[in-house]
Amino acid sequence: MDDKLDSLKPTERFSDRVDNYAKYRPSYPGEVISFLEMETGLQKDWNIADIGSGTGIFSALLLEQGYKVYGVEPNKQMREAGEKNLMKYSKFTSVDGTAERTSLKDRSIDLITIAQAFHWMKPAEARLEFKRLLKPPGYIVLIWNIRITNTPFLERFEQLKIDFGTDYKGTRMVKESEIGSFFEPPPYKYHVIPHSQVLDFDGLKGQLLSTSYMPLEGRKFDEMLIVLKGLFEQYQENGLVKVDYETKIYLKG
Repeated sequence: MDDKLDSLKPTERFSDRVDNYAKYRPSYPGEVISFLEMETGLQKDWNIADIGSGTGIFSALLLEQGYKVYGVEPNKQMREAGEKNLMKYSKFTSVDGTAERTSLKDRSIDLITIAQAFHWMKPAEARLEFKRLLKPPGYIVLIWNIRITNTPFLERFEQLKIDFGTDYKGTRMVKESEIGSFFEPPPYKYHVIPHSQVLDFDGLKGQLLSTSYMPLEGRKFDEMLIVLKGLFEQYQENGLVKVDYETKIYLKG
């Protein structure tokens, strides 16, 4: 499994997607923070490691509430974008590291957050690293925005990704069994929060191009944009379309 993951070059895949990623990827509902506060007793003096922090989308939610965050990101372009986006927050520290080798000190972290990034990690190695980092009681939370196909527009948007994606079906999708193995021994808490984006055409295009498996140039790219434009024109209302998600949360203490 790790060989297959290495072939996808997870620490390099988003280098040419940074601008679109930062502008158009969905954030997360504020209820995620409320859930963590209720379930973990999250305190302002806790040290939080946001692993795979990217351009700082999830880190920003924590920092806005006054929490202290170490953003661990291996991709240079993504990490620099995160530093720029979060520079106004005095409680943010940028860290050049991976899930498997964070460079953070032993037993220095109270909460590890992994938003939209666990599927790019090597679970066995990451689990050992997280065990080293966490001080008791220590919590790990995995978070995903999962796009759902609950409308004709979203069904066709999904089909567009299948039709034009370079390796859409080959990218890592995590199974519940993998999460269960990572959080062994059970139990872990699972929670779902509805979420959505409302996008104009530029937003829809940017969101599409923020994903690592869509073409950025060439004939296939041009054909894809023609299909996307037609799809948008058919389903837009007042110049906007809605993309629905389920924000899935897996918490282990």
